[in-house]
Amino acid sequence: MTALILATLAFTGGHLVLSSSWVRDPLVGRIGERPFLGIYSVLMVLAIIWMVAAYRAAPEIIVWNAPIAVRHITLSAMIFASILAVGSFSRFNPAIAGMPPPKLEDGPRGLFRITRHPFNWAVALWAVSHMLANGDAASLVLFGGFAALALLGTLHIDIKKRRLLGAPWAAYAAQSSHIPFAAILTGRTRFVWAEIGWMPPILGLVLYIVLLVLHEPVIGVAPLPQVSGIFP
Repeated sequence: MTALILATLAFTGGHLVLSSSWVRDPLVGRIGERPFLGIYSVLMVLAIIWMVAAYRAAPEIIVWNAPIAVRHITLSAMIFASILAVGSFSRFNPAIAGMPPPKLEDGPRGLFRITRHPFNWAVALWAVSHMLANGDAASLVLFGGFAALALLGTLHIDIKKRRLLGAPWAAYAAQSSHIPFAAILTGRTRFVWAEIGWMPPILGLVLYIVLLVLHEPVIGVAPLPQVSGIFP
């Protein structure tokens, strides 16, 4: 269990520390952008390999036995997580790499009216729902690390964008929300289905089905048989 905790701290802390301006900027200035990204990627891949290996080797310590209802919640939450994950790869995403950023003065569009961090919330939903469904100490550490990274990462992105973009980002953030639906419920923006369209939900459901099918051969756990009453 100690190895898993250390690996989780290395993975989560490594992301947050290495991507922070007070570490990243001096290193990029010294070695360049591409070498930094290469080193960063290698370190994080090694950290997650260590994390998964430690998780598989960790002793089984049951903290709670998840009831059937919680497993239903996990399966349902993964539908929304899949849609958010797919929808984050959009031209409306102000933080996505490799695509021209949208005009911030136009305000949030599409899924970004719901939250300006859909991918992070997708990871958080996945992690928290799996913490609830598993209930063992190793899963709490592993998925808790992913949840912490996803949610702290949203704050990290906001701070970075505010520093780099200044007033335009502040105006954009004022019309959107970190917490899903908060900006819509408070009237700072409105839900516009036409901006989302059918493609993100359809592709999200496809991703969801693929994850269900591959879960047992890849992870070793069959998610559907554990939930009685869903299928005969």
